[in-house]
Amino acid sequence: MQYLLIIATDENKPYGDEDGEVVHKEYMAFGEEMGAKGVLQGGNRLHPTADATTVRVRGGDVLTTDGPFAETTEQIAGYYLVECPDLDAAVDVASKIPGARHGSIEVRPIQAM
Repeated sequence: MQYLLIIATDENKPYGDEDGEVVHKEYMAFGEEMGAKGVLQGGNRLHPTADATTVRVRGGDVLTTDGPFAETTEQIAGYYLVECPDLDAAVDVASKIPGARHGSIEVRPIQAM
């Protein structure tokens, strides 16, 4: 089953109090390890929320606003798409993402359409 691992962190301190170069290398190692295991299906880092646009359709009108849809202390910073046999395995993979130490990782099953 596929799971989306959504990385949420404070974009003003994306690595918490940790050294950014060290954490970046850990992300690269995570990607290599999960890729070698055949778990990692894809993933990307996102631009900051200042570059986001939120779209709503109300009464047939398309409304756009700058930024994310809600005020929050943590923003979606990136994601990984993984293939795991079950939720427990997906949680194990999520726990290895460096951002879990200072932010949060939402694990969400993909509903194939």
